[in-house]
Amino acid sequence: MRRELAVLAPLRLEVIDDSARHAGHAGARGGGGHYRLLIVSAAFLGKSRLARHRLVHAALDELLRSRIHALSIQALTPAEVSSVSSIAS
Repeated sequence: MRRELAVLAPLRLEVIDDSARHAGHAGARGGGGHYRLLIVSAAFLGKSRLARHRLVHAALDELLRSRIHALSIQALTPAEVSSVSSIAS
């Protein structure tokens, strides 16, 4: 996931694998993981939340088709990051 997201030149990237919390879920049985993502990038400047998510989805296209079942995205600009400490909690 980190390799694919490098195209967005992230200044900060946190990926949390929540797959174990969803054991037994239909998507998990098929091998798809559940993830939370925090990405900070200047690529998001001037873009709506939807446009930011589309950029992330485009970068992760192959993984979304095969290895990712669910993805929670926080896509922020460098100016917005001061309001978020971490997604680990």
